[in-house]
Amino acid sequence: MTYLKSMQTPQITPLNKNYHFHYSFNKNSLKPVILFLHGFMGNIYEFDEAIQLLGDDFSYLTLDLPGHGKTKVLCGDECYKIENTAQAIINLLDELKIAQCFLVGYSMGGRLGLYLTLHFPERFIKVVLESASPGLPTDAERLSRIKGDYQITRKLIRMIDKSEFQVFLHNWYNQPIFGNIKNHPVYQKMIESRLENNPLALAKSLQFMGNGYQPSLWDKLEANQIPLLLLVGEYDEKFVHINTAMYYRNSLVTQLQVIPKAGHNIHLENTQNFVDHLGKFLLEN
Repeated sequence: MTYLKSMQTPQITPLNKNYHFHYSFNKNSLKPVILFLHGFMGNIYEFDEAIQLLGDDFSYLTLDLPGHGKTKVLCGDECYKIENTAQAIINLLDELKIAQCFLVGYSMGGRLGLYLTLHFPERFIKVVLESASPGLPTDAERLSRIKGDYQITRKLIRMIDKSEFQVFLHNWYNQPIFGNIKNHPVYQKMIESRLENNPLALAKSLQFMGNGYQPSLWDKLEANQIPLLLLVGEYDEKFVHINTAMYYRNSLVTQLQVIPKAGHNIHLENTQNFVDHLGKFLLEN
């Protein structure tokens, strides 16, 4: 099977009446499905290069998360929350008749992926979390994060034109967790992809599915029985620390790999290494 991008018209279904999900399902009935969940400001194309390298070993489901790309949210703010987004994704799997699949989530998509893993463990075979976290453990930390994210959402809401959004994006990727991503050859292509998002919709996503609003999953992590692979970039010291703590909470079924020459966005900065770890983990018995 040659990998082809099989774009679908945004769908509305009886189980997902509050969402028009924009998704792509490249199906090979003989191969297991990987569900990919992008990060904040990403979209359906986030993992294209990795999927090309993975080739014919899997089927692939990618989608625009609420507040991103062409997915439409048809209800109020509650539809952006992690709990409702997770249920909507389970409904989508039901509509596509995917009883079980692998899951790969990056950053915000990794937090969502961990929530799905812990609340719907019967639906996932193995899970890969890239630069993800179980949320913030204390009320004080969550409140502080909500206040910080509020300032960011105000900037997004007030944007008048694309040039302002472009400046915002360049400032965003100056954060230490992203390491040297601005010097990467495909950095500009990534920025152009991010510019396709709507700042107002992104603000909704950040406000209601940000780290501050997400319930902490640290305690639930200890009871997890689904095999997890945690991937973090060596330049992303904050998430190396977080993922090391995650590993020691559940080392029986969890693996941890620190990826060289990468910051927060491993699948972009070191795609081949990312794919090598992904394929080995998902296909091993």
